[in-house]
Amino acid sequence: MDNKLPTSDQNFVESLIPQRFPFVMVNSITEYSENHLVSGFEIKEENIFVQDGIFQASGLVEHQAQSVALHTGYKYYLLGKEAPTGYIGAIKTFEAIQLPKLGDKLTSEVSIINEMMGVTLVDIVTKINDEVIAKSQMKTVVM
Repeated sequence: MDNKLPTSDQNFVESLIPQRFPFVMVNSITEYSENHLVSGFEIKEENIFVQDGIFQASGLVEHQAQSVALHTGYKYYLLGKEAPTGYIGAIKTFEAIQLPKLGDKLTSEVSIINEMMGVTLVDIVTKINDEVIAKSQMKTVVM
C-alpha cells in the first residue's frame, strides 16, 4: 500500500486505527513525525456524536484520542508492523471552547510530550479554519 502524506484515503486511514464505522472520528493525515501528527475530520450528519446539528464534546475527545491512535498506527505502518490496540489512560485536561457543527472540518495537532513503556503523554489542539476550538492533554496506553 503506497500512501504518501497528506492523505485522505479513508480506507488507508481506517487501517491505521482499531475503531470501525460508525465509531471512526478521523479521516485524514496531513503531517507526521516521530513527535507530531496533524489529523483531520469532517463532521457529517450520520456521525453518532452529532445531536441537533452539533458535534458533542464527547466526540471531540474521541476525535483527539483517535488522532493519537493514528500517530501510533502510522508509526507502525512505516515499520511494516501491525499497530497495537490502545486506549485512553487518563485525561489530564480538556477544554471545549466551541462545539463544531455539521460540515465543519476539524484539524488536530498532536504533540508527543513523552512516551515510555507503552504510555504516551500528548498535547492536542483542535482547530476549525485556524481557530482553536478544543485543547487537551491526555495519556494513552497501548496493550
